Amino acid sequence: MKELVFLLEEPSAKALLSTLLPRFLHPTIVPRYIPFEGKQDLDKQLERKLRGYINPHARFLVLRDQDSADCHAVKAALLVKCANAGRTATSLVRIACHELETFYLADLAAVEKVLACRGLQAQQASAKYRAPDYINSPSHELGKLTNNRYQKVNHSRLLGEHLDLDNTRSSSFHHLLTGIRRLEQELLSIPDNF
Repeated sequence: MKELVFLLEEPSAKALLSTLLPRFLHPTIVPRYIPFEGKQDLDKQLERKLRGYINPHARFLVLRDQDSADCHAVKAALLVKCANAGRTATSLVRIACHELETFYLADLAAVEKVLACRGLQAQQASAKYRAPDYINSPSHELGKLTNNRYQKVNHSRLLGEHLDLDNTRSSSFHHLLTGIRRLEQELLSIPDNF
């Protein structure tokens, strides 16, 4: 079975990917989601989960928020855990700068549509929403923009259906999609009769 396994910091990431991936992932690839209960839980269990995964042909993508940490240090530490589990060649690590909500701030047209907040799309032209990876607290910013209508898990699921897949305003979103497509190509290159 061609599996793409997502090891995720939190359930909202699973909610997003569960509706985003069917829009472009090849139908022969089975996505699996392993959400953790925050970054400490992910850091604590990642090696064990990777080491214990039975399918030798699976590919793994680890997704974690940067929060206030140095994104290069966070990524390096997660890559060490992948290496310790013997999964260096089959794993990618992606960091959401600063939080998952950065992806949504990069596509205010989708947020406007999903949360029925008029006028958000017009704000995309302002400097901070043209490059939302630099916003320190995207979840707080999204709450302000939507008059606190935004609900993390429910709206992540709905936004996954509408986010522009070609959007490059958030480099971390772009890198996530590029990484998924890279792993997808690796899985598609594996013969069907393995």
